[in-house]
Amino acid sequence: MNGKVMWVLGFLVFGIRAGAQQEDSLDNERLAKMVSLSEVVIRTDLNVARFIEQVKNDTTFYKAFRNLHLLGFTAWNDIRVKDRKGNIKASLQSKTRQFRSHGCRQMQVLDENSTGDFYNQDSSYKYYTAELYAGLFFTRGTVCGETNIVRGIDFNPRSQSGIEKHKDQLKMLFFNPGKKIPGIPFIGDKINIFEPGHAQLYDFGIDFGDYEGQSCYIFSIKAKKDIPGIEKNNIVIDTMITWFNAKTMEVMARNYDMSFDAGVYDFDVHMEVQMTKFGAFLVPKLIRYIGNWDVIFKKRERGLFTATLYDFQE
Repeated sequence: MNGKVMWVLGFLVFGIRAGAQQEDSLDNERLAKMVSLSEVVIRTDLNVARFIEQVKNDTTFYKAFRNLHLLGFTAWNDIRVKDRKGNIKASLQSKTRQFRSHGCRQMQVLDENSTGDFYNQDSSYKYYTAELYAGLFFTRGTVCGETNIVRGIDFNPRSQSGIEKHKDQLKMLFFNPGKKIPGIPFIGDKINIFEPGHAQLYDFGIDFGDYEGQSCYIFSIKAKKDIPGIEKNNIVIDTMITWFNAKTMEVMARNYDMSFDAGVYDFDVHMEVQMTKFGAFLVPKLIRYIGNWDVIFKKRERGLFTATLYDFQE
């Protein structure tokens, strides 16, 4: 009896998976018909549905940042917070070096200069922009036992609270733009731009170009303007442009603009990421962020940062 039950359950699971795969395939075919192709791309006879599938399931972007856990590198960190007139009221410029040895990594501050009230009296970060930057790029103490494996990793902001929750939400926004982020009120699934109800709000395009001497497919997503019956608050991602290596489909660069106004909070963010190859590793070499956000009961914060990574070593 148990054997029969297990067989039936296995058959049902297989049927559910097959149905989901078929539905996803049909969804990709639908999206493919919405994509505008340049004349150059048309001549390459690109399988657009398969391309969309690779874009939706890309892990190379996130893996590039995970690769930083396995390497030594030098970073120039430039963080600035501006007032409403555009004047810098707090800043940090520093040079750091990550060392990796025996499966562990540590960071050393080689040079640092801060201005204004960048730090609180207890040496913690006063500003949200700095806290988020530190969570992404600074290492405290010794960190061991890391890998660059990305399959199976799932961000779960619902299990976090406070700044840790916001860090995970930012990581999801940063590493998986276009996928639903749980726990952010009022946005819901509006960021899930590949879903049928949201894809119609965007223009999708594929072009062919060059990035640092490598042939690339340039995939662009741009929110449509002046759509009858559609409010601006149905759109979170305004534009996203990604350069994919034509041979490997690795993400070589990505720019995106996001904005939203929920009344109790609003944000307007621009980000740029440029990648490079170090041996077999794809790694970020330049990250730029410009953000203007406001949360109820907190002062509006206008922050920007640039992270420049170089001198990679195994």
